[in-house]
Amino acid sequence: MKRIALPLLALACAVSPIVAQTTQKFSATKANDYVLTYTLPNTVLDLVIETELTERAPGEFYKYAKKYLKASDPIAAPSRSVTVKSVTIVPRGVANPEERYGVKFSAGNPPFMILNDQGLPLAINTETVYEGTSVTLPVPQAASPTPLETAAARQAQSQDMLNATSTAKRAELAAEQIFALRESRNEIISGQSEKAFPDGKSLQLALDNLNAQEAALTAMFMGTEKVSTAVTTVTYEPFDDVDDQIVARVSANAGGAVDPDDLTGDPIYLSLQIIEEGHMPVDDKGNTVAFPKNGFAYTIPGKAIVTISYDGRQLARQQVELAQAGVTYGLAPNLFTDKKAPMYLILDPTTGATRELGPAK
Repeated sequence: MKRIALPLLALACAVSPIVAQTTQKFSATKANDYVLTYTLPNTVLDLVIETELTERAPGEFYKYAKKYLKASDPIAAPSRSVTVKSVTIVPRGVANPEERYGVKFSAGNPPFMILNDQGLPLAINTETVYEGTSVTLPVPQAASPTPLETAAARQAQSQDMLNATSTAKRAELAAEQIFALRESRNEIISGQSEKAFPDGKSLQLALDNLNAQEAALTAMFMGTEKVSTAVTTVTYEPFDDVDDQIVARVSANAGGAVDPDDLTGDPIYLSLQIIEEGHMPVDDKGNTVAFPKNGFAYTIPGKAIVTISYDGRQLARQQVELAQAGVTYGLAPNLFTDKKAPMYLILDPTTGATRELGPAK
């Protein structure tokens, strides 16, 4: 993936690759005074932007296309154009330094905790971790060779064409060769060719070669078009509602996505609306439940709708959970140290939320 650098805006924007999660197991022991430390996340959005670049080039004989091929729309000048093909929104958790905790467990049946490489908690008393939803990301695609970049392009040019000293004469000979190739193909298809083909495969190979030579000669009149794609990942960290925030631009000169302050490109906009904030648990009487003493902190996230648009088109719209739109609550640490029935916990590293709580095996 190509990456671009974005400046630090009022709403923090950065560039980050999407990377696989690595884990490490930590046990509460006498050596660490039975204290396990960890950090809760903020949720960032990886915006995987797939752009498509189209490069057009005129052929050597474009001025003669109408005269010899009766074509009125050959490519007459080189051009580059780019558009956004897709945007994939991938939420991801990053460590929030203001949400760092240490929880002390009893020594009787001390638990273990699984953390990722950022120190975000993944699980307690189990090595099973939350994998999240699988997302298929686009892959950059190089442009296919044009007809003029194939071996058939060299075969198609006759010796007379190569020896001609003027463009006009070369164009005339190229047109004659096109019609000769068409005649040869028609003879093969109709069975009138003097050349015999031992099987269907050899027949198809001959037809493919004739078609490729004709395409190369025609491209000399009509021009060529190359289409490639690029993939850029932009990371956006939301803090509040926002409307039409420019997160990147798309530039034909650069051939893809560029920084939002690069005015050679057209803007990609992000809008975000928080639709639900996380709330502290309440009891049957509607009173807020107090945070457990020395509790294991986790996040009750909020929810938001994220929309990505470009050139008047909506490219993506997705509901996401956000840690920073939520609240921090806790579980009593003795849940995990009970000698008869200790519990296990699986958390979501993207939001810090609990995903599964049950008796440890």
